[in-house]
Amino acid sequence: MIAQSSYAQQSPQPPTETIKTAASHTPEQQEVINLSNMKWDWMADKKLDSLEALFDDKAMFTHMGGTWGKTQELATIKSGGIWYKKAVVYAVDVRTFGNTAILLEDIDLQAVVGEHEVTNPFMVTEMYIKENGKWKLAQLTFSHLLRPIKMNNNNS
Repeated sequence: MIAQSSYAQQSPQPPTETIKTAASHTPEQQEVINLSNMKWDWMADKKLDSLEALFDDKAMFTHMGGTWGKTQELATIKSGGIWYKKAVVYAVDVRTFGNTAILLEDIDLQAVVGEHEVTNPFMVTEMYIKENGKWKLAQLTFSHLLRPIKMNNNNS
């Protein structure tokens, strides 16, 4: 007879570490943070021209339901397949590596997917590439978090 340890019978607790927003940022880091914040506004307002200019032609978008490129992301926003209604950012961290910036955001995202309004906690990873003095979004990934939703939906 083999005895199981009590640890093997318990589900491990999810990690609780998250990112923290720095007290100050370099001007380049702040530029990326500001651009990311504008991106959420443009997505909520379906400003396709602004998003078209921001998204690199080879950009990829990873959602809970799949991964696709710039053309499909813009078409999804235009059609209302996903309407990014409101993103509440709780923490942001950006690191630059030469002409590359990686931004992490701990957010709650209120969205309409198909005909269903949903709110999810995400760690969003955005990768930007600086070309000809302008930042372009090259990758956007939504990673679902196990933490509870913090957003008060009555304030939307």
